[in-house]
Amino acid sequence: MKAPFEAVASAINNRPRAVLIALAAAILIALVGTSMVSMATGTDTYLDKDTPRGMLLAKYSSTFQSDAMLVLVEADDVLNPAVLDYMDRLQSEIKTEAHVTSAASVVDMVRQVNGGALPTSTAEVDAAQARVPKELLARYLPSRTMTISAVTLDPGLSQEAQFSLLNSVKERIQLSNPPPGVTVTVTGNAAFSQEMGTEMGGSMGMLIGAALLLMVIAVGLLFGHVRHRFLSVAIVAAGLILTFGIVGWSGLQINMATIAAFPVLIGIGIDYAIQFHSRFDEEARRVSLPEAVRMTVTRSGPSILYAMLATSIGFIALWVSPLPMIRSFGQVCVIGVMACYLVALVSVPAVGLITNYRPKAIAHGTSRSGSEKPTVEETYNSLLGRVAAKVSRHPVTVLVLVGMVALIGFQLDTQIPISTDEDTFVPKDMPALINLEKVSRVMGSTASTPIFVRGDRVLSPEGIRWMSGFQDYELSHNSNMLAANSIATAIVQANGGALPTTQSELDAALAQIPEATKHQYMSGSTEAVIAFSTVELSNTKGESMIDQLRKELAWMAPPPGISATVTGQGEMFTNLIREIEDGKLTMTLLAFGMIFAFLLVVHRRVGKAVTPLVPIAFIVGWNGLIMFVLGIDYTPLTAVLGSMSIGVASEYTIVMMERCYEEWDEGYGLYEGIVHSIRQIGTAISVSGLCTVFGFSALIISAFNIVSNFGVVTVIAVAFSIIGAITIMPAVLALIGGSGRHAAGRTVEPPKA
Repeated sequence: MKAPFEAVASAINNRPRAVLIALAAAILIALVGTSMVSMATGTDTYLDKDTPRGMLLAKYSSTFQSDAMLVLVEADDVLNPAVLDYMDRLQSEIKTEAHVTSAASVVDMVRQVNGGALPTSTAEVDAAQARVPKELLARYLPSRTMTISAVTLDPGLSQEAQFSLLNSVKERIQLSNPPPGVTVTVTGNAAFSQEMGTEMGGSMGMLIGAALLLMVIAVGLLFGHVRHRFLSVAIVAAGLILTFGIVGWSGLQINMATIAAFPVLIGIGIDYAIQFHSRFDEEARRVSLPEAVRMTVTRSGPSILYAMLATSIGFIALWVSPLPMIRSFGQVCVIGVMACYLVALVSVPAVGLITNYRPKAIAHGTSRSGSEKPTVEETYNSLLGRVAAKVSRHPVTVLVLVGMVALIGFQLDTQIPISTDEDTFVPKDMPALINLEKVSRVMGSTASTPIFVRGDRVLSPEGIRWMSGFQDYELSHNSNMLAANSIATAIVQANGGALPTTQSELDAALAQIPEATKHQYMSGSTEAVIAFSTVELSNTKGESMIDQLRKELAWMAPPPGISATVTGQGEMFTNLIREIEDGKLTMTLLAFGMIFAFLLVVHRRVGKAVTPLVPIAFIVGWNGLIMFVLGIDYTPLTAVLGSMSIGVASEYTIVMMERCYEEWDEGYGLYEGIVHSIRQIGTAISVSGLCTVFGFSALIISAFNIVSNFGVVTVIAVAFSIIGAITIMPAVLALIGGSGRHAAGRTVEPPKA
């Protein structure tokens, strides 16, 4: 392993400026790629279109699902003739837009009962209002101060096309010259997605800025014993630019989960920079700069590489998630940690050579007796050494105690709720969300659960009879069902209220149904949909209802040659509960297995491969305990905590283990090596860990609730990782190393505390 690092050290020693120029060129190319980064929202971030469920939902959406754009009009009196005339003009203009199928509002109702003309006086308006059915009027006119125009779009309209139409409608509204006191707002799913994309971009910029600012503060406060302390921040910034550039050039999209990846990368990247900087400063105090470069690159390079790869493996485990947003989070994190490692590896020694690095003098104080007073760093290292000595003398007791706490955490983890409600993920003050909630209060809060029916005999008498019978059964046996509509409903209406008994009778009824209605419920002669309207349900109740619906479909199966499957966004979000529950365990176990296999390949010793994983197993249990205590739910983002904690914590435990084995190889005995290792790198691990905590802390201020909760638990997880590396790891090393009485060093009694 040292051979390639010897080559890197030689290149840096021989041509440090050329190395930095090459790095700068890579950053410039990456800057071009940053302009290609795009945002992703909607179902594509929750469901993979290549899976059967994803393909079915995509087919249903492109064939039957018509998104509605809602135009919200507010005024002192929306039934004022001048306001009605304005709404009529605006609605007529919107109807001319491409991809607009229809538009309906109180204007159409009033015109219909008024002989086809709009009222011109308040008296005519009042008379017309009295003739409109109350239930219909209440849906579009909840009060005289607000009304809604529902604009129906073509089925299967792409998000880009919806955004383009939305912008066009907004522009028409701006130029429409509404009467004084009238405000017009466009809302709906497209407006929600568009505004969420804008919020994501702003939130990401704010989080990155906040994380970098916190890094400056943390490094300024905690890393003052080295020269050029802020070099680490510059290294992280360069690594971040490289990450953005690779993301842009590769075509990856940023979503609600990946905006959290960048503060995470800042926190992890600063750790690599500090580890290299600390080792370079340590070596520069006792050898020449070229030799310090060689020692830093060849000694710390491999150990930090192992740690970086272990961290990457933790993120690679996320790639098995069925959620695209989690996979992209893992992909961005892998790209980022590798970029930050490479920048830190070459930047620290190259800058050190060019600036003729000189370590700061160790400033000792003077005690009252006149002797030298130890520095804060020396005092802290000494404290860590005493803790390591005590822990290493009683490893079994320590591991049993922390293991019991972890076991409680594992038990409580199964009781943590899982949330998949997208409305709770976004900022609560986001205007699009407020407008949607306002519309829900006005028009009623309902959800849709469609059943996609396919087969050669969908439009046979048997197929229509089954659809009608299944609808009636659900409406009479399921209290959550409010209404059901399908092509069977329209055929029964067209056939005088009776089900057709022959194919000719069915064909005759079909001929009487308007084409618009047919397109709403059927596609060709082989595809149809049963649209169930349901009450709004919680995630758990929604999952239960859909499971029951699947069982009833199996029990009351369609005729041979016809299949029926539950689909729709409601089914997608309720299914996320199961995928999150199963996925978080799978990702955690996979991360453990992959890191163990990686360390086994590297070290070829089971004991050395297991050692760094023991404290991490405790940390994962502690995470479950703290989430339960704080009342934080599992979401698509917090579900990655187990796998990510394994990756992040493994860096600290691996670096600690590698340094301990290095000291043993230098001739230190079992306990001496453990204590000396802690005293040598305890400060570096603590400082880099605290800087990582500062970086992750930026997530907490995010306006996205899903990101801020993730920030809270990741900050705690990193804190646990530091504790595990400097307090639990000595106990594990004492047991593993003690079992073989490490042959490379002399065995001595543990130091006295």
